[in-house]
Amino acid sequence: MFEDKTPPRANDPIASEKIQVDRKIFFLDLKENQRGRFLKITEDVSGRRDTIMLPASGFQDFLNALSRILEADQRLQP
Repeated sequence: MFEDKTPPRANDPIASEKIQVDRKIFFLDLKENQRGRFLKITEDVSGRRDTIMLPASGFQDFLNALSRILEADQRLQP
């Protein structure tokens, strides 16, 4: 069995998810630097990328706000 002995690079994500919605691809990367952990969210549309960074200290607030948005959307469903 092959064992990779290469040390992880500083820019490698701790965890990653990829979501495709229509012609958009979203990348969610949990990363860490000298200031702490953060979530890097990248939207790719036909090669054009936009990115936001969310510090770990804001994860719960972000999740709570997203939950409220989802609840509002479900109330509007026929």
